[in-house]
Amino acid sequence: LTKKGLRVQGVPVRGTISDIPELVRKYHILEIVIAITTVKGDRLSEIINLCNSTHCRVRMISDPQAVDENGNPVAAGFRELNTADFLSREEVTLDTAKISGYLTGKTVLVTGGGGSIGSEICRQIARCHPKKLIVLDIQEEGVYKLCLELRRKYKDAFELIDEIGSVRDVRRLDATFRRYRPDVVFHAAAHKHVPLMECNGCEAIKNNVIGTYNTANVAEKYGVSRFVLISTDKAVNPTNIMGASKRMCERVIQCRRDSGTGFTAVRFGNVLGSSGSVVPLFQQQIAAGGPVTVTDFRVTRYFMTIPEASQLVMQAGAMANAGELFVLHMGAPVHIRSLAENLVYMSGYVPYKSMQIIETGLRPGEKLYEELLTDRETCRKTANDLIYIETEQPPTREEVDGELDILRQAVEASADEVESPLIRAALKQVVPTFKEPDEVNRDAENAAEMQNAIDLENPGRARAQKSQDEKEDEKKKEGITR
Repeated sequence: LTKKGLRVQGVPVRGTISDIPELVRKYHILEIVIAITTVKGDRLSEIINLCNSTHCRVRMISDPQAVDENGNPVAAGFRELNTADFLSREEVTLDTAKISGYLTGKTVLVTGGGGSIGSEICRQIARCHPKKLIVLDIQEEGVYKLCLELRRKYKDAFELIDEIGSVRDVRRLDATFRRYRPDVVFHAAAHKHVPLMECNGCEAIKNNVIGTYNTANVAEKYGVSRFVLISTDKAVNPTNIMGASKRMCERVIQCRRDSGTGFTAVRFGNVLGSSGSVVPLFQQQIAAGGPVTVTDFRVTRYFMTIPEASQLVMQAGAMANAGELFVLHMGAPVHIRSLAENLVYMSGYVPYKSMQIIETGLRPGEKLYEELLTDRETCRKTANDLIYIETEQPPTREEVDGELDILRQAVEASADEVESPLIRAALKQVVPTFKEPDEVNRDAENAAEMQNAIDLENPGRARAQKSQDEKEDEKKKEGITR
């Protein structure tokens, strides 16, 4: 407001951000450039949504402080919007010195190293000058491509070892650990696709739960210093087999507080651009001319970028004490519908006019919103304000061993079946928070996560509610004073 009516380098200031739609109509504007490089999070999302509503092309000025992955300054100029701009918070910045401290000169093994998250973890590790980096995965293509990239970039800076093998194969794991004696393990190997695991429950148990158990046991046997499990927000009050299996993975880690190995787990939301995630699917649908499909316009999810997720995992490894479960404070969740609309705008189309966005119905096991904390009352902050520790009472090894026996028996009883209700029943027995999707979705509109997403898209509503809450607090204080 203070600049309105003034001139900046001879150019008149016609209005504020809220005046953008009117100014676009009045001056027949075709393109909008966001030149405030410091604006992030909720405010940036609000500005982008306002600009997109005008149907103008929207670009941003490159951040003058930005550097590429090699630490070189990014060339100044205009850039197109990207999906990270739509995150409802500032991207997390982490303590790289502390991360390097436990990786430099060490032998590091990454299971699932050829996947989206695993491969980015490998890239981050490579920058920390390890002694050896072992990439272990059952999928050979991902390992092959990643190792080509790392050898081209780092040449002989460290020993890079590619291993094809499954975490379900104990003998293969034992041979790998015996040969290389890793100091640090990042466990990213997992089946993660919700609808696929709904009808392949045995595989979710064998790969996710038993695979984590196998890897953790071998890590202890060979004296691994740190072990970091990659978990997911779908493990919290799960409504599907995949989420429940990852909750069991967390319990396998949490019960090892008496170990000489420092076990920890890291839980975060959806990762923008990862394999099987919604963004690549939307981009493919847009490239094909549409329509863009959203399961339900009410669905909300937490999001982060691949590098951000990988750095969080590495930060947790630096901060970890035995058996801890780290959770990233991810800001407000985002409506998937809004993400689809923004991607359509980015591609030069107008949602629902030149590019349709349609609902297709929730998939098996899917709930309308995700959560990050099992119990909001039992979490505490770390030295990093954006990272929390879930402080629930950990299970004992005996309890987890009993739960694993129940799951193994269900897998054995289901050996001759493709899809078995025994798996679901067994998971409900060992994960009491496992509920059916319909049971959760009925009351979804009242969930804090759903309300937060609505507030993000309606900042005026959020500010009004905040003002009302502050007035109520003042009244309570006055009553106490009197």
